[in-house]
Amino acid sequence: MANIDKYSFAGKTAIVRVDFNVPLDEHGNITDDTRIRGALPTLKHILQAGGKLVIMSHMGKPKGKFAEKYSLKQIVEAVSKALGVNVQFAPDCAKAADQVKGLKAGEALLLENLRFYAEEEGKPVGIEKDDPAYEAAKKEMKKRQSDFAGILASYGDCYVNDAFGTAHRKHASTAVVADFFDTDNKMLGYLMEKEVKAVDNILNNIKRPFTAIMGGSKVSTKIGIIENLMDKVDNLILCGGMTYTFAKAQGGKIGKSICEDDKLDLALDIIKQAKEKGVNLVLGSDAIIADDFNNNANQKVCANNAIPDDWQGLDAGPESRKTFAQAIEGAKTILWNGPAGVFEFDNFTGGSRAIAEAIAKATANGAFSLIGGGDSVACINKFGLADQVSYISTGGGALLEAIEGKELPGVVAINQPKTK
Repeated sequence: MANIDKYSFAGKTAIVRVDFNVPLDEHGNITDDTRIRGALPTLKHILQAGGKLVIMSHMGKPKGKFAEKYSLKQIVEAVSKALGVNVQFAPDCAKAADQVKGLKAGEALLLENLRFYAEEEGKPVGIEKDDPAYEAAKKEMKKRQSDFAGILASYGDCYVNDAFGTAHRKHASTAVVADFFDTDNKMLGYLMEKEVKAVDNILNNIKRPFTAIMGGSKVSTKIGIIENLMDKVDNLILCGGMTYTFAKAQGGKIGKSICEDDKLDLALDIIKQAKEKGVNLVLGSDAIIADDFNNNANQKVCANNAIPDDWQGLDAGPESRKTFAQAIEGAKTILWNGPAGVFEFDNFTGGSRAIAEAIAKATANGAFSLIGGGDSVACINKFGLADQVSYISTGGGALLEAIEGKELPGVVAINQPKTK
C-alpha cells in the first residue's frame, strides 16, 4: 500500500473516494459540512503536490436512478469554497473521460452522485431474491459493477480512499475500483488513516479502565458490538431506548416506553454475560418520563421499572446520569455510540449532555475518547464539546462493523494486489 505523504502526485491524476453525503435543507443548502471539512486535508495535499483531482461520492439513497434532490451539483459551490479552487462538475460519472483529460495540475473535478448508477452498489434492480432469475441477475450485475469500476479507475493514475463512512460497503467506488490499481498506486487518505488508527486504539491499544457507552433505541442493532466489547471493556453503559427493554426483561413496568418485546431474553443473556465476564454493566435506575412524545410534553422523574401506563421514558434521570458519569470520569479509554434519550427534543437532552460532559472531563484527564455514530456526533456538536474529545468518527455503520471485529472491504482492497 502506498502512503499519501510519500507518494508523488506531481503531474498525476488522483481519483479520490470521499464521503460528501452531507445533509441538505429544502433549498439545497448544506446544514452540516463536517464531512466536507474532514476530507479537505487529503484533497488539498494532492493539489498542493501538483496533482489533479477527480472527486467521487454518493449522496442519499436514490436506488440507482437520477433524483434531483440527491444531485452533487448542489454542493459544487460549497466544495469549491472549502477547497479554494474552482471545482468543475461532471454530470455523468460514466462519461467524464474528456473532462478528466482536460484537467491541469491543481484543478479538481467532482463526479455526479455515484448511486445514480445501480452498478455502484451492485445489487440487481427490480427483481426479488426469491425470483428464480435472481442469481443470474446478480451475476450479470457483478460484471456490470466491475465494468463501471473500470471506467472510474480509468480516470486516475492512482486511487485514494478517504471515505470511512462507506468502508464497510463493497461498492464499485469503495472496493472494486481498487482492484484496478497495484499497491504502489492506491492508498488511504488522511481521514481514513485517522479512523483506522482510532478504531485500533479502541480494540488493540486499550488503556484501562475502558468504558463503552451504547445508547439508541434498539438493543438488536447493537448486539454484535455489545458482544464483541464484552471481552474488552471494564464498564459497559447501556442507555437510551434500549433501557426499557432491559427494565421489562427484569420484570419492570415501562408504560408506553419503546421496547423490543422479542429481545427480552437477549437482554437477560447480556446481563448474564456481563456478570460471567466480570464487566460492570451500568443500567440507568431512573428516567425522565413524559405523557406524550413531543418536546413540550409534561414530564417527571420516575424509576425506569415503575413507569405509569400512559407515560413513556424519553431521557435518563438524574440518578442515572450520576451513575453514568462515575463510570466515565475514571476511564482511560472511552467509546460512545448512541444517545441517552430523545436528544432531538431540547427538553430531553439532559442524559446525553451528562455523558458528553463526563467524556470531556475524562479526556481532559488523559483518556482517549472516540465518539461514533451519527446521533452521538450530533450530540457532541450540539453541546459544543467537539473540541474536547479525542476523536469524532465520520463513519456510523463502518465504525460499528469495525468494532464488531469485521473486516472493512474498503480497507482490505487497498492492501490487496491488483487483480483486474
